[in-house]
Order: sequence, then C-alpha cells, then structure tokens
Amino acid sequence: MRRLSALEGRIEPLEKLRKSLQDITELQALLELSPDPETERSLEEMIRSFLRELDEYELKVLLDDEYDIRNAIVEISAGAGGTEACDWARMLYRMYTRWAERKNYKVEELSMTPGEVTGIRNVTFRVEGPYAYGYLKSEHGVHRLVRISPFDATNRRHTSFALVNVLPEVEETEINLKPEELKIETFRASGAGGQHVNKTESAVRIIHIPTGIVVSCQNERSQHKNRATAMKILAARLAALARNQTEERLHQMRGDLTSAEWGKQIRSYIMQPYALVKDQRTQYETTNVQAVLDGEIDEFIAAYLRKK
Repeated sequence: MRRLSALEGRIEPLEKLRKSLQDITELQALLELSPDPETERSLEEMIRSFLRELDEYELKVLLDDEYDIRNAIVEISAGAGGTEACDWARMLYRMYTRWAERKNYKVEELSMTPGEVTGIRNVTFRVEGPYAYGYLKSEHGVHRLVRISPFDATNRRHTSFALVNVLPEVEETEINLKPEELKIETFRASGAGGQHVNKTESAVRIIHIPTGIVVSCQNERSQHKNRATAMKILAARLAALARNQTEERLHQMRGDLTSAEWGKQIRSYIMQPYALVKDQRTQYETTNVQAVLDGEIDEFIAAYLRKK
C-alpha cells in the first residue's frame, strides 16, 4: 500500500501538469487569433503557476530512495559551548517546526532534555507527512552558528555547534529485534512539575546489547506509550546503522570513502559580523538569515537534492 501510494503520488501530479500545459497551449493559440490584455495576464499567471508546480514535481521525482516517502525522526543535540549551544539547538528546533508547519506536516515531540540555563540539550521529534524524510535528510550533519551572544555581558562573538540526526521512521516489525538482545529499564521522569513527574517510573530506557545503542523516552505519562516510542526510535537507528554499513562497504570498494565526523559543518549561519547562511556541500547561500531561521529552508533542500 505504501508503494502504491508513492506511485500514485508520482502519476497524479504529472497528469495535472500535462493538463495545465495543454490549457496554456490552447490559450496561447487563442491569443494569437484574438489578442486581449486580460487574457494575456491570465496566461502569464497560468505559466507562473505551471513552472512552480513543475519545480515541485521535479524535486519529488528526485526523492526516489526506499525510505524517502516516510515520516522522519529528527534528533538535535547541542555541541560544545554550554548555554550558547543549548540556545542554538532550541533555535534549530524552532526552525524545523516552522518549516513543517508550512508543509502542513505534523510535529510530535518524543523526548527532550532542557539545557542547564536555557535552550535544549537534546530533543527528538517526529515529523509526519509524505516525503518528510526525503526532504529532511538534507539537514543531517553539524550546523554552525556565529553571532553576538545575548548571554555575554561583554557582547563578544560566539561560535556554536549543534548536531542534527535525521532518520526515516521504521516499523518495529521491519527490524529483527530479538527480546534477548534488549535491556529495558524504567526510571522516574525528570522535568519541571507535572502530576506523574518524579512520582512514577513511567520513563523507559532501552539498550540494544549487540550495538550498544541506547534510547530513552519520558514524554508520555504512560510507561507503555514511552516504551512503544522508544522501540520505534530504536528500530529507526538500527535501520540507519544497517544502511550506513552497506554504504560504507560500497564506498570502500569504490575507493572514495569520506569521513563524516563532528566539527565538519554542513551549513554555517553567520549573524555577525555580516549576515549569511551558506551550505558547504552545495555552495547555495542567502543573506536573509532571519527567514531561514523562521523555517524557509526549501531552497537549501532543493539544492542538496539536485546536487545529490
């Protein structure tokens, strides 16, 4: 059914584009026979609309990997820099939330650890919508912020880093999870207030013994719901690990293995001494930093998909 839905999602927009192109051609022929300013304006708007839809369709065609159509699980972790880095992680979380709202995607927070002073130490959230993972996979990597710190009384310029990890949502049944390979622990949720916080052991931590992957969830009041969410995140991480190992073997066979290590930022957001957001992979850049932080990242996503 998922495959059928994906194919229908390719064919229906194509048929719509063909119909639009036919309407444009017919209107052009009519204008040649009988010129009319109002009809000409209508034709220009039809062409602009057609080109926008064509551009969107082209991007969707580029999303042809197995997991592209799926929902995304996004993890943001503050890097070195203390309060500054935690605030930067919070800004990125807001940026992706605003982007998802524009796409009419649903965002569900799965787990969050607040910063010691402000911001977020780490957060995991689910983005639900067609091709959510296909679009957001371009955001996987280290993001760097340069700005005058609002937390520095001397107004010095600070550089902060945050790591964004993007996984496709994978069902538990798609991964061979053996009960004997899982260590499941419960603990009391931590946080600011709440009826069940620090009173019941509703939080769940799952350790996958063979890989050492640890997943925890404490956002729900129900231990059962937290366990289900943690299992879903674990399945996604194990699927990503299997894919990465396969890709690494292929790279080694081709002889062009490149490292993806912490500190090699994919994108820089510079607010001082000048305004610039630049993607190091595609070289796409814009000076409208505030618009990007408000969720306008579609051009960066498009540039990544076309280059890839």
